[in-house]
Amino acid sequence: MICIIKRKFKLSFLFNSPKKDFFINMQRKYRIKSTDKSKETKKPITKKKVIVAVILIVFAFFGSFLFYVILSVALNTDTPMVVVVSDSMAPKINTGDLLFLQGRDPEDIELGDVVVYDAPWEGAPDEPIVHRVVGIRYNDEKDRYEFRTKGDANDDKDEDWFPEQRIRGVVIGKIPYIGWVKIVLTDYGLFIPILIILSVPLILSLIWDIIKGEEEEEKKEKMEKTEFLDEELKIKDERKQIKKVDQVKSTDDDFDF
Repeated sequence: MICIIKRKFKLSFLFNSPKKDFFINMQRKYRIKSTDKSKETKKPITKKKVIVAVILIVFAFFGSFLFYVILSVALNTDTPMVVVVSDSMAPKINTGDLLFLQGRDPEDIELGDVVVYDAPWEGAPDEPIVHRVVGIRYNDEKDRYEFRTKGDANDDKDEDWFPEQRIRGVVIGKIPYIGWVKIVLTDYGLFIPILIILSVPLILSLIWDIIKGEEEEEKKEKMEKTEFLDEELKIKDERKQIKKVDQVKSTDDDFDF
C-alpha cells in the first residue's frame, strides 16, 4: 500500500505542482510581451517607408527647382542656365548647348564677352538672345551702359543698342547638346506627360506600401489573437486534467485509507 501511495503522490506532484502553474503563467506573459514588441517594431518600419516615399516624390518634383534656386544665388542671376535654340553663335556655341550664366555689373562686361539678353526692339524673338558683345557705350542722359552685340555666325550686327537692364548674364561655361532634352520635351509637349509617367509609379508604390502594411498588420494581429486563444485553451485543458487527477487521487486515497 505504501508503494501505491508514493506512485500517486508523484503523479499528483507532476500535475498539481505550483511550478507547473508558474511556468504556464511565465509562458503566457512572455507570449504577450513578444506580441507587444512585434507591434511596436512594426509601426516605425511602416512610417519609415512612408517618409522615404514622400521624400522621393518631393525630391522628384522640387529637386530641380531647388537646385535652380541655389545656382541662382551662387551665380548672382535670376537666369543661371539657358538652352541655345539657334546656331547664330556656331561653331563655338550650338543648338542644344546648355549655358551657365553669371550676373555681373555692367562696368565689368567687356568687348568679346558672350551675353544673354532680352532684345527690346520690335520683332525680336521671345527667347533670350545669346550673342557676343561688339560695342559698349555709356549714355550720360539716361545714366546707364548700353551694348551692341553680334552673332558669330551672322554677317551683320544686331538691330540696335540695348540698355544694361536687359542683360541676364555673361556666359561662363556650357555642356554641349544636353539641352536637346529640354528642346524636345517643350517643343513636342512631352514634359508634363513624362513627369506624370515618372511620378505615378512613386505614388502607386507609396499607396501599395501603406495598404500592404495595414493588411500585414491585421493578419499578424489575427494570428496573435488565435495563438493567444489556443494558449488559453491549452491552459484550461491542463487545469482540467489537473482537477481530474486530483479527483482521482482523492477517491483513491479514500479507498486506500
